[in-house]
Parts: sequence; C-alpha cells; structure tokens
Amino acid sequence: MNTTNDSSKGNDGQALRIVVIGGTGLIGKEVVRLLQKKGHDVVVASPSTGVNILTGEGLANALNGAQVVVDVTNSPSFEEKAVLEFFQTAGRNIHAAEAAAGVKHHVALSVVGTDRLQESGYFRAKLAQENLIKTSGIPFSIVRATQFFEFVAAIAQSFANGDSIRATPEPFQPMAAADVSAAVADAALSGPTNGISDVAGPERVGMATLVRKHLAAQGDKREVIEDANAAYFGVKIDDKSLVPLGEARLGSVRYDEWLASQAVTAK
Repeated sequence: MNTTNDSSKGNDGQALRIVVIGGTGLIGKEVVRLLQKKGHDVVVASPSTGVNILTGEGLANALNGAQVVVDVTNSPSFEEKAVLEFFQTAGRNIHAAEAAAGVKHHVALSVVGTDRLQESGYFRAKLAQENLIKTSGIPFSIVRATQFFEFVAAIAQSFANGDSIRATPEPFQPMAAADVSAAVADAALSGPTNGISDVAGPERVGMATLVRKHLAAQGDKREVIEDANAAYFGVKIDDKSLVPLGEARLGSVRYDEWLASQAVTAK
C-alpha cells in the first residue's frame, strides 16, 4: 500500500510507537483499538500492565522508543486535594519520562470549559495539568472534549433531590465516547499543535432536557424540574460554561442514536 500521503502513519509514512496511558479505560481502549487498526505499535500503560504514573514505576520501560504519548487518565478521586495531587504528580512523572525517552508528541484529553469553571477543585486540577503540559518542553496537543453520553446517568443522579431531579437548564453539547476517542486518536497521528482544540457533540441541548430524556429511556418516573440555581457538580454554570466558544470538531453520533444503540446492546 502506498503510504506517502497516508495520515494514519507518521509524517514520514512510517508506523509509530505510541504509548496510551490509561489505555484500559473507556476512552483509552477505543484509542488503542483505532491506532492498532491503522498499523501502529501501541503500548497500553496502566496499573494492570505494570505502569504506575503516581510512583513512576514502569514508565521508563513503557516509553522506551515511543514517539507519541497519549494521556487519557483521570483521577480516581474528585476530592479537591486528591485530584490536584493526582494530576500534578502524574504530570511531572510522565513528562520526566518523556524527556528521558525523547518523546516527540504528548497528547492529553481535557474538558471543554476547564478555564471557565475554576470555582471547581476538579477543574482547577485539570487546568494545572494543562499548564504542566505547556511548560514541560515536550511538543503537545491538548484535546478538550465535552461531557460523554456515557456519563449522563451520573449527571442526572448528581441533581437528585428526594423524589425529583432539580437540574440546570443551561446548555451543554455532550458526545459519544467513540467520537472522543476518534478525535484523540487523530490528534496522536497529527503533528503537535502546541495548543488546545475543542471537540463536542453535534447537538446543543439544555441539561435538564437531556436528563429528562435519559430518565424516560430508563423508565424512571422522577420529575425533572428546571432550576437555574442547580449547580453542576458544585459549580454554578451559565450558557457559556460547558460549550465550545469557538471552532470545534463535532462528533457524528446524536444522543437519540446512542440511546438506541444502548438499548440494542442491552438485549
């Protein structure tokens, strides 16, 4: 096959050695599959494969010979101090190992609106992660994604108030995890941008509206009440908090299509 202009290969048309940190998670597994499908040498780095980004154990061996590192990890705890320590410790360990291994491109998954949600300890930690990447000296690409369809259930439950759901009507633009993974994989196969790009779902919808649709699909009879004061995981949001404000890559899967696919899978 002629790979001269094949974007699935590196800039020189050759297969790449790519390390996916968090390669056993929801996004990571699909990123690994997509990159392997395109013929790349993919190393899955996670605690189950002997890599601990908090202690540094196994990092040097995993990154040996790698041109690209993809980080799709997340903190196991969202408690303010714990999440900050996770991203700062992991970031320093990863970047030190990348520098020693001569890695040419660091790709990280972050969240749309991170810099606009700084009242949240989690988003302060994500911004700290982004800042470590920017100052690491490793060429980078940061992909900020909107909320995943797969997490709408958790979002709905976070608004639970007795026998009802009090959810904010403010808009968001959620997307399928598969579309997130495709964007991250494409970023890994492109040159570093040394910047941030946004990816989002194809539809903008009020959060309360989508929560109502989710509950209906589950047969959950709880009433959804639109409440402008309802906080999103402890943070008051507005119509600009969780949506791309400029150019963004849009996923192809709509929520109704995703719901239908989940129903089929569950049978």
